[in-house]
Amino acid sequence: MLRIFQVYRPIQIAKHVKNFFRGRLFIIGIGGFEFENGRLIPPPSADLKVLSVISEVNREIKILSVTIV
Repeated sequence: MLRIFQVYRPIQIAKHVKNFFRGRLFIIGIGGFEFENGRLIPPPSADLKVLSVISEVNREIKILSVTIV
């Protein structure tokens, strides 16, 4: 399933990744990502902006996991 996000909102993306657990998403202006096991996976060739987006979204996923339990 591919979800396209018009705007980069880390919390909204984290909720999507956490709920669907596996799939692909695209953020306009940033690029495409894959996620598995409820975490964004870094692509083989990623620039600094992509890596910072991945770490920020994964941090939000971790915060969501802690607040739910």
